[in-house]
Amino acid sequence: MTLGGGYMLPSREGHAIAAIGLGITVKTDGKSTRDAYSMFEYTVPPETNGPPPHLHTREDESFICLAGKMDVTLGGEEFTIGHGDFLFLPRDVVHAFRNPYAEETRVVSVVSPAGLERYYQALADMPPGPKDMTLMKSIMEDFGIELQIPSEAQ
Repeated sequence: MTLGGGYMLPSREGHAIAAIGLGITVKTDGKSTRDAYSMFEYTVPPETNGPPPHLHTREDESFICLAGKMDVTLGGEEFTIGHGDFLFLPRDVVHAFRNPYAEETRVVSVVSPAGLERYYQALADMPPGPKDMTLMKSIMEDFGIELQIPSEAQ
C-alpha cells in the first residue's frame, strides 16, 4: 500500500532474501530512503546461530526485538535482548548474535547508511551447496565487512 509516496508493509512482508540461514525480509532499502538507511525484519529460528563474529566498517546497526529473545555479543560484552528491547551496534565494533532458545526470535534491524541489502543479495546469489569461504570472504570485503574469528577456525 502506498501512502503519499511512502508505503506500508505488514509484519513478515517485504522482499525476502535467503541468506545466512535466517529469514531476512527487506522492509525498506537505499532506493526508497535516498541511501540514508535500510530496514530488515530478521527471523531467527530456535537454536540457531547468526553470522560469526564480524564488524562493519561502513554502517551502524540497531536491533529492536519484536518476539522471543536473542543473545548478542557486542564489543566483548554479552547482552540478551527480549521483546521491545533496543540494542545499538556501532560500526567498527565486533558483534555476533544467536538464538539458543526454544522459540523463534524476530528482530527489526535498522542499518545506516543503506547498502547491507546488496550484501545479503550477493550472499544469496552464491552457488548452492557448501559455501565457498574464499568467495564469501571476498563478498564481505567488497561490502566492508570483516570476519573476526581465529584463523585456525576459518
